[in-house]
Amino acid sequence: MSRCAYVNGRYIPLRQAAVNVEDRGYQFADGVYEVCEVRDGRLVDERRHVDRLVRSLGELRIAMPMSRAALGAVLRETVQRNRVRDGIVYLQITRGVARRDHAFPAADTQPSVVVTARSLDRAANERVAADGIAVITVPENRWPRVDIKSVSLLPNVLAKQAARDAGAKEAWFVDAAGRVTEGSSTNAWIVTRDGKLVTRQTDHAILRGITRTVLLDLLKDQGLRLEERPFSVEEAYAAREAFVTSASQIVMPVVQIDGRPVGNGAPGLLASALRRDFHKYAESA
Repeated sequence: MSRCAYVNGRYIPLRQAAVNVEDRGYQFADGVYEVCEVRDGRLVDERRHVDRLVRSLGELRIAMPMSRAALGAVLRETVQRNRVRDGIVYLQITRGVARRDHAFPAADTQPSVVVTARSLDRAANERVAADGIAVITVPENRWPRVDIKSVSLLPNVLAKQAARDAGAKEAWFVDAAGRVTEGSSTNAWIVTRDGKLVTRQTDHAILRGITRTVLLDLLKDQGLRLEERPFSVEEAYAAREAFVTSASQIVMPVVQIDGRPVGNGAPGLLASALRRDFHKYAESA
């Protein structure tokens, strides 16, 4: 069966799906998005993702285009129509279609809504996690409000490609003080030599990752030590373990940073355990 997309009220074959050339998402990256994991045909942490979506829309003064219930129905229908059992559902909302002008269009301009879904190879992802991934570090060059999940991702695209060119899977942004902010599409974590988990606090410099949020509940429940603070590149080099989190990668062990092995160069026991236990704490519906 061919894939389909939801575009502004209609389910359309993916090859025919399109938005207007004057959509402000296309012209100005004037919109937000969410990516939600699909596991066993069910949405993972839908409530938290929609909460973050509403926050991002509010920060950009874009109206919520439909009720939360209606949006949930669209997400599920898109997943079902694409027969996704394990994968992701992608949602994008922009300020809508209007004559190209930097200022906001008329208040009655309707937001544009696009939803797609695709399958991911769950077994292949597990094989990657069993080996761990390499990351590189790159200078932080994004706008100072990356806590808004905006579709303006050019620095992230360039960072991800720099990682691929270097034979790595991810790039970590590093601020002017030499501290890691986050990955190009993930939150960044280390485990110190004395067993403390460290990840940056949720300020404007990082996205409030949903997987990150769920992991905080897991850590608290299991009594693990956590420090929410910036960590330096040098701390990362010296860490016992490192890993990244995201909806598509869950908890992914990092075994190399800038060509240097992390710990013994193999996925850490703690990161692997957190990956194993993650979905016990995530919401599924």
